[in-house]
Amino acid sequence: MAPAKLDLYAEHRGEYVAPREPALVDVGPARYLAITGHGRPGGPEFTAAVGALYNVSFTIKMASKAAGSDYAVSKLEGLWWKEGSSVEWSWQLLIRIPEFITKKHLAEAVARLLERKKDEVVSQVTLETLDEGKCVQVLHVGPYTAEQSTIARMRAFAKQQGLSFKGRHHEIYLSDPRRIEAEKLRTILRQPVA
Repeated sequence: MAPAKLDLYAEHRGEYVAPREPALVDVGPARYLAITGHGRPGGPEFTAAVGALYNVSFTIKMASKAAGSDYAVSKLEGLWWKEGSSVEWSWQLLIRIPEFITKKHLAEAVARLLERKKDEVVSQVTLETLDEGKCVQVLHVGPYTAEQSTIARMRAFAKQQGLSFKGRHHEIYLSDPRRIEAEKLRTILRQPVA
């Protein structure tokens, strides 16, 4: 009988609650494959970054499975911010990985992908640890462009708790925008607070 496949969402269920109303959650340190960039969501740089992140994620996952440690590839996540007076978004796209994945696994996956003539952007994928701590979290249903009213509810909730936003806005994509209409998209919005 094959060993059970590790599911990080099941293992960290309390960090991925998706309430309809804002709630406080405690998020422990987590390891991610990450790629950082600038520009509009869905633009060429963003699209190339998403492809690179998934290529690296699945290459590492398949090598890990072959070595006897299988796990489910996690959902795409993203941190969003603006720098200074810039009108352009900065982002860091993330896919959560198990603790046993190392920089060596990442380097081997990138080398394998480059040998297969994949886009050089795969070499921009890094291994990061994110430690957000106390956060306000809520499920947003609808297009990404309509998130402002949900974020306003999160901010009001934080204020009622005597807290304020800190750090970067975090989104966890539960739906694939290529396969579902915008009004039905489900996204967990997370914001660290202090």
